[in-house]
Amino acid sequence: MITPDEVRRLTAVIERAVDTCDERQLSFHVDGRGFAWSFKERVHPKQPRAPRLDVLAVRCPMARKEFLIEVAPDRFFDDPHYRGYPAVLVRLDVVEADELAALLADAARLVAAAKPRKPRKRST
Repeated sequence: MITPDEVRRLTAVIERAVDTCDERQLSFHVDGRGFAWSFKERVHPKQPRAPRLDVLAVRCPMARKEFLIEVAPDRFFDDPHYRGYPAVLVRLDVVEADELAALLADAARLVAAAKPRKPRKRST
């Protein structure tokens, strides 16, 4: 089982990765864009989602997400909230550390390669 501390160690070696985690949830960014974060589950209808430290959402291309879910549904899955969104949900209690490390590194590169955001216009 990969613990939240182990996830933080895996991301600490990723160039330009910023750890904005707290005791309730994991959150990692590159250039202000998230590449991995704690899955937030809807426990009760019409109530706020609750972060889970045992499931990590990791950005990836849709084709890779679909492939991972198809070949390893014990480790990777989707949720109605994430359908059509380029991030796969990872069960930390069954994924291997090297597999997660590679997925995290790829996610950080994907986010870093994205076009820079246009600055917001300020109203005066």
